[in-house]
Amino acid sequence: MKKILAFAMAAAMTLSLAACGGGSGAASSNKGSTGSGSVIGGADGSTSIQVTDDPAGFTTVEPGKLHMSTEAGFPPYEMTADGGGYNGTGFEGIDVEVADAIAKKLGLELVIDDMGFTAALTAVQTGQSDIAMAGITITEERLEVMDFSDSYATGVQVVIVKEDSPIQSIDDLANAEMIGCQADTTGYIFASDTPENGGYGADHVTAYDTGSLAVAALANGQIDAVIIDNEPAKAFVAATQGLKILEGEWVVEDYAIGFAKGNDALREAVNQAVAELKADGTFQKIVDKYITAD
Repeated sequence: MKKILAFAMAAAMTLSLAACGGGSGAASSNKGSTGSGSVIGGADGSTSIQVTDDPAGFTTVEPGKLHMSTEAGFPPYEMTADGGGYNGTGFEGIDVEVADAIAKKLGLELVIDDMGFTAALTAVQTGQSDIAMAGITITEERLEVMDFSDSYATGVQVVIVKEDSPIQSIDDLANAEMIGCQADTTGYIFASDTPENGGYGADHVTAYDTGSLAVAALANGQIDAVIIDNEPAKAFVAATQGLKILEGEWVVEDYAIGFAKGNDALREAVNQAVAELKADGTFQKIVDKYITAD
């Protein structure tokens, strides 16, 4: 598809991330306060990231905390949890545990701010959160208003239809009367574009606040198909009778962590932390916990 800027991954990995879910914030941000930190080099050539009082280091919106804005309705990446969730946060998922591991590398405590997808992007742009992790694709338009880490995952978007649907292949989507997507995601942006640009036209695409609402509309016969990321699609289909995922990939995208424009020190520190988490196997262990090989 058009408009995607693919960033090279430090280690090849296929994950499926997207922008879904919604809810109230788990903790509020303190806009006026900052913390700082720096990357410290060891005698053996290794590096570790420590919080310091160096004004040239990275800053956070609240001292000692790393605020992550997300949308926690997107299993298995970010979701609300019964019984306290991961480390008592009330949330669980791949992004939750990765963000917590990053925070620990930076000597910070993770705070998860749960909100809508658009709000999660806006929060990091306006300094209400430090990072945004919600299956965010790097696009030309988003690069104008925010910065991104190195790509840490590759996502695959797929198509969900009813089992008895006349739409039996991705090519058949061109004949759909109405397609559902989550608002402001790349799925919606690309699908609602003109046919000349590879889309289906805005009059054939409906935006929903969450992916789950789009799937409910499909199950109720209000729309013909839903475009959404692969892993959430599996979860939604497993929980909803009479639906299936079409064979094939609708689009493949790269995903990254979002930052406020110009917050280079924090972005570089997070990139270093992610590289270390991949190198020591922590990243893959987290993925394997939530996504099995089959």
